[in-house]
Amino acid sequence: MFKNYLKTAWRSLKRNKVHSFINIIGLAVGITVVMLIAFWVYDETSYNTYFKNYNSIARIKQNQTFEGKIYTQDAIPFPLGKALQTEYSSDFKHVIMSSWQGDHILNFGLKSLTQSGMFMDQGADEMLSLKMLYGKYGSLGQPNDILLSASAAKALFGNENPMNRQLKIDNEMDVNVAGVFEDIPQNTEFKKLNFIASWNLYASKIWVKKIQNDWTDNSFQTFIQLANNVNINSVNKKIANIKYNKTDEEDKKNHSKIFLTPMRNWHLHNNWENGVASGGQIVYVWMFGIIGIFVLLLACINFMNLATAKSEKRAKEVGIRKAVGSARKMLIEQFYLESILVVTIAFGFALLFAAIALPWFNKLANKQMNIPWTNAYFWLTGILFIFITGIISGSYPALYLSSFNPIKILKGNFRATRHASIPRKALIVMQFAISLILIIGTIVVYKQITYAQNRPIGYSRNALISIPMTTEDFGKNYNAIKTELMGKGIAETVATSSSPLTRSWFTTGGYTWQGKNPDLNQDFVKYFVSPDFGKTINWQIVQGRNFSSAFPSDSSGLIINESAVKYMGLKNPVGALITKNDSTQATYQIVGVVKDIVTESAYEPVQQTFYFFDKGGKANFIFIKLKANKSAHVAIEQTGEIFKKYITTAPFEYTFVSDDFAEKFSNEERIGKLAGLFSALAVLISALGLYGMASFMAEQRTKEIGIRKVLGASAINVWGLLSKEFIVLVIVAIMIAVPVAYYLMHNWLQNYNYRTNIPWQIFLLSGIGALAITLMTISFQSIKAAIANPVKSLTTE
Repeated sequence: MFKNYLKTAWRSLKRNKVHSFINIIGLAVGITVVMLIAFWVYDETSYNTYFKNYNSIARIKQNQTFEGKIYTQDAIPFPLGKALQTEYSSDFKHVIMSSWQGDHILNFGLKSLTQSGMFMDQGADEMLSLKMLYGKYGSLGQPNDILLSASAAKALFGNENPMNRQLKIDNEMDVNVAGVFEDIPQNTEFKKLNFIASWNLYASKIWVKKIQNDWTDNSFQTFIQLANNVNINSVNKKIANIKYNKTDEEDKKNHSKIFLTPMRNWHLHNNWENGVASGGQIVYVWMFGIIGIFVLLLACINFMNLATAKSEKRAKEVGIRKAVGSARKMLIEQFYLESILVVTIAFGFALLFAAIALPWFNKLANKQMNIPWTNAYFWLTGILFIFITGIISGSYPALYLSSFNPIKILKGNFRATRHASIPRKALIVMQFAISLILIIGTIVVYKQITYAQNRPIGYSRNALISIPMTTEDFGKNYNAIKTELMGKGIAETVATSSSPLTRSWFTTGGYTWQGKNPDLNQDFVKYFVSPDFGKTINWQIVQGRNFSSAFPSDSSGLIINESAVKYMGLKNPVGALITKNDSTQATYQIVGVVKDIVTESAYEPVQQTFYFFDKGGKANFIFIKLKANKSAHVAIEQTGEIFKKYITTAPFEYTFVSDDFAEKFSNEERIGKLAGLFSALAVLISALGLYGMASFMAEQRTKEIGIRKVLGASAINVWGLLSKEFIVLVIVAIMIAVPVAYYLMHNWLQNYNYRTNIPWQIFLLSGIGALAITLMTISFQSIKAAIANPVKSLTTE
């Protein structure tokens, strides 16, 4: 019986080659999209699962309240980590204090490599369950211990045993290789981590020692691993007020609440609003999951439409089968098998398409995904997918075709009822409505990205390069480098800063000033800059002046941004005194106010910021404004030669600030490109289905068209006759899609404080585009039918 079903199904496919091709290719494209999205979603949802203990690892965060709004950050003060280690040791297996991950120079003999690394407490290797290739857990106990990744060890030592080799970090910290761990995969929080050095070595730095007891300086991060059978919620209740209880009355006003956020949520739930996780990458996971379902649904709709459109052609087959004794159940089984056969063939093509597309898709999505050919679960899921998709796409045709009356069919007076086309029309409307929603959504995503990219950022990033100061030699030779760069006409100006322009590294709090509102408690972003910093980045002074070496008093001067003026409530900020509320009682005088500079997310408001005069020792970056009349390529080459002349302990590395700024949008741009790709494929699938339906309608109405032409109808009349119905359906789809798309995208934009609007032109152009695609798709069949010789279609009458 099954063999007979299979033969019949195969013959049916061969009899209708064009429409079988449309069905199979449409489904194959849809399944390919589903596969690629499934790989992407799995990669996203399996983030950090490489770490065996990821369910018990968490990061310390803090919420601070200001004017009824809660702000969340990862940065915490040094003594908080120590307090957790000593006062709550029974709740944690590990409390790991840590620096921020960043680039450092590893020096071995004449080799100098830039590697991304962190300084972490002893136990970090065990907490992260690193796969040790050399050494064992428990390293980092000695101040000079360092663990290297396998790739870093190979780059430094080749195939030689790296254990106990002596290195230097940034040409100033002597370390000893205590272990080598397997490279960490890309879909993890620590994907670029190439070394972990001892926290004790970091804590011995002079600047760190100065703030080891300062509860207001948030410059560090801390990770924990919960002890066995300890609940994260109960720990959160215990530690909530640990910082609040340790600070003085002035600092208590910020209502700091400490809490743990589990590793499983770091990637997917990475957005915080008013103290609560709100969206983040999980939004895109849901979005692409829904897109995948919609695209597959579009392909299934094609199958249903084309199968039911062939109803009159297959009516005699159904009538004869019923007349010779076939039960309706057998016919249903036959049509289901046909559907499953089509899906199986389409699945095979989809595997081929996915294998071809995956390298390109990985590049677009910035992933390293593979098809799991040897994974039994993958094939089991594939078989289940084929069965479910076959049943879904075959249900309507199977139930509809098997319901035909055999007597009417065999008498030759069977005709599909007037209402038989309603489901097909509804499915076409659904197809184009879904496609339009995807198109409009993609356009709005790109508009939001462009809107943020064009936001005034408060400085000029043109011809501005940034060079990390990774060793002491940079500071020692800075003045000589600056003099030579400007003397040779390479640079307009040169300056230094403690943080990059596209990210703020440090925050500070605990300041008082005349007329301060006692409820003000938020931290300030802080930068330490050289006198020429403002001139170099071309920031915009709105009150007062820039720093200047001509004014000795500027060593205790301060420049603040407009957000700080507003936050502090200063009516006449220039000349105002600000005092640090700690043992130093350091006082700073405001010498200038600058327009807000966008350093963090371009979608969020700029934080209040203090720019301190760097008296030396705080610089981490050199900024160079290249001469406008000089080729950037030549200028970079000459700059590199000058740096190599003075800096022998580190390679010359630079980035254009414009590139660093563009990187802020890389995730959204990737998401936008992926959404655009899937939307285009959705339109392609819809167009394929429309083409198939148009060809069937033209075929069904061949004799009608012949009669009309004999009676004088022109080719344009015939074209209009065949096109009108589809155009009406697409207009209905537009009317449904526009309000739905507006509602969805309006709600999505509410996630951004700095957001674009949704102009009506987007809906108009999308609608016109949908109509144009419809006309182009159906016109081929319409014109073909319109110019056909009517004699041929009427010879059988």
